Amino acid sequence: MIREQVRSTLSGWLMVPVILIGFGGALWGLVAEARSFESSPALMIAWALVLVVLSVFLGGFFVVNPNEAKVLTLFGKYSGSVKRDGFHWANPLLTKRHITLRVRNFESSQIKVNDLEGNPIEIASVVVWKVTETAEACFEVDNYEHYVKVQSEAAVRNLATQYPYDAYEDHHKSLRGNTAEIAGQLKLEVQERLAKAGVEVLEARINHLAYAPEIASAMLQRQQAGAIIAARQRIVEGAVGMVEMALDLLSQRGVVTLDNDRKAAMVSNLLVVLCGDRNPQPVVNTGTIYQ
Repeated sequence: MIREQVRSTLSGWLMVPVILIGFGGALWGLVAEARSFESSPALMIAWALVLVVLSVFLGGFFVVNPNEAKVLTLFGKYSGSVKRDGFHWANPLLTKRHITLRVRNFESSQIKVNDLEGNPIEIASVVVWKVTETAEACFEVDNYEHYVKVQSEAAVRNLATQYPYDAYEDHHKSLRGNTAEIAGQLKLEVQERLAKAGVEVLEARINHLAYAPEIASAMLQRQQAGAIIAARQRIVEGAVGMVEMALDLLSQRGVVTLDNDRKAAMVSNLLVVLCGDRNPQPVVNTGTIYQ
C-alpha cells in the first residue's frame, strides 16, 4: 500500500526572478557572442542550451489552491504530495495530478432491494466524504470518485437486507424506526469499504425509504392493521385497570355486595362500554340487580 508523503517544494515567487535573471544573462551572452568578431560556435551553442534549459524550468511552476493537493510522480514513481496552498516550483519533469480535498456529497440512486423479511423496498442514501490520503486515492484504486459511488451503493444494499422495513415488536430494530442507529451503522460500513481509497466518511444517512410500488398498498393496510391492534391492546389494558379499580372501590366503601356471578356480569358490561368502538346504549333496569 502506498502511503502519502508530504513533498517540500521551492517557492514559485523565489524562482521567478532567478529564472528571469538567467534568461537575461543567457540572452546577453548569446547576443554578445554573436556580435563578437571572434565568436565561438561552441559558446553560442552553450548559451542556446542554457536558454532551452531555462525554458524547461518554466514547466516547474504550479499553483495549489486551498483545500486542494498535487500528487507528484517522476517517471512512474510516486514522489510526494503538496498540500500547502500557494505558488510552488518543483522539478519540471514531475507529473502533477490535481486532487481536491474539499468535502463532497454523494447521493445514491434509488435502489430496489429486499429487506430482512423479503419485502421489496426502495432505498437511497447521502454520503458526505472527503479525500484525506492523496496517494491512496490516486494509486490504490482506478477512479476514486467512481469507487465511492459503487461502494456506497453496495453498502446501502447490504444494510437494507439486514433489517426489516418496519418492526412490529418494540425490541426489534427497523430501517424506519431506528434511523439514528441505522445511519451510524451505514457510516461505519461505508467507511470500512472506502478506507483503502484514502477517503474519510463524515456522514452517511438514508434519505429515501419506501415500499416498492407493487406492494405499497398491501403494506399500508398491514401498517394500519398493526396500528389498530396496538391501539386495541392499550384500550383493553386501560379498561381492565378501570374495572379492577371500580370493583375495589365498591368493595372498600361497601356500596354494594356482589357475588362472583354479579361481578362477572359487571365486568362484562364495563368492558363492553370501555372497549366498544361505538357509544353504548343505556338500558334502565326497573327491578333489582338480580332481575
